[in-house]
Formats: sequence, structure tokens, C-alpha cells
Amino acid sequence: MNKVLENILARRSCRAFDPDKKVPEELLNKVLTAALNAPTGRNRQQTIFVAVTDPEKLKWLSAINCRIGGWAQDFDPFYKATAVIIVLGPKSVSTTVYDGALAMGNMMLAATSLGLGSCWIHRAKETFELPEGKEFLKSLGIEGDYEGIGHCALGYALKEPPAKKILDNRIFFAK
Repeated sequence: MNKVLENILARRSCRAFDPDKKVPEELLNKVLTAALNAPTGRNRQQTIFVAVTDPEKLKWLSAINCRIGGWAQDFDPFYKATAVIIVLGPKSVSTTVYDGALAMGNMMLAATSLGLGSCWIHRAKETFELPEGKEFLKSLGIEGDYEGIGHCALGYALKEPPAKKILDNRIFFAK
């Protein structure tokens, strides 16, 4: 089978990362390169990415995500991932969510091809609507009105994610 199709069929959401195995910078950069190569509406290329690997910043991100999701603070909505890539797009661009979603897909497929686990974690929109989310971006030198699109949790899987059950009756042909 074609290697691209094999990779697509092998990708799973990982919800149990090894907290002691850091994602090497070289692999993180490859995942980010895949994100930068995602298609964007009218080739605007205005989606931006924040790679978070600092344990304290990951805890901060997790705490906000828990607060938004209504979970106890001891829950880790990032499943102990050692890297999280935040995907943001300018609110003024009509295709910003689609552009970011394509980048998320590219990153998750790249992660699979590199032997990493990944999971799309939601609540980025809510996180970066909060004053502390905006302050976080400002502290990195990111100015402007950005919408959070998703968090791509990355790391090494503690266990093989289960096979995906494909639901029936989702493809239609108009011949």
C-alpha cells in the first residue's frame, strides 16, 4: 500500500503519553514543518504556531484547559504530553479555522510517521479569549487578534491506541 495512505490509516489519537520522554527538538521541528506546509485559503499562510515544551507552561495551559472544561485541577487534559503545539489564526481571515484544521491534520500525520503519538485537544478558542491567554501570547511577542484553533498534544505513547471503528453510512455517491 502507498506509504501516505498507510500513515493515514495508522494515525490514532493518543490519550496516554510517557511523561518522562521528551520530544526531541528535531522531531518537533519536522512536525512544525508539516504544519507550515498545510494548504491555506488563498495561500495566505497566516496561521501561527506556538510550541510549548516548558513543563511550567504546560502546567499553566493544562490548568486553564481544566478550568474551561470544568475538570478537577489534578486532571491533565493533555494526557501528560511533553509538547503541545498551539494553533492560532487571525480572526480577520474568513478561512482561519479551516486553515488551522488542515495544519492540525498535517501535524498529527507527521507525528505518526515519526513514531510520535498525537491528540487534538480542544478549548484553544476559549483559552485565547481569556485575558491570561492574550497575556501569554503578548509575552511571546505575538500581537493581534488571534483565534485559538486547537492544541496538538505530542509525545511518546505509553500504549498503542485502540483500532478505530469506522462507522457505516457516511459515504454517498452522486453518479
